[in-house]
Amino acid sequence: MDTMPTWDEVVEMAQQLPEVEVTTWYRTPALKVAGKGFARLRTEAEGGLVLMCGLDEKEALLATGDPAFYTTPHYDGHGSILVDLTKVDAGQLKELIEESWRQKAPTRLKRGEASHD
Repeated sequence: MDTMPTWDEVVEMAQQLPEVEVTTWYRTPALKVAGKGFARLRTEAEGGLVLMCGLDEKEALLATGDPAFYTTPHYDGHGSILVDLTKVDAGQLKELIEESWRQKAPTRLKRGEASHD
């Protein structure tokens, strides 16, 4: 994938994981697992894709200085990272989607997911 990932490609990557539902969250396109949102396409001025992550991972991503990752004051102290789809590496995006899914998926699904490896 040489071009920037689109929302449709984000959905495609996420649908490799168990029980992913394409829905809306705050009236914007989103992905949920077991009724819990783990990805949301922002229509706010700053745009971007919201993905869940641990605060330590968020700090590490921001510390890299990679322009694909950013945050806004609204997300300070929250376990989520904003991803610029025009700048992110597709392979890294896939890993972040999987991690975001793991943050919200029930234990029974995470156990099942591990057996697919």
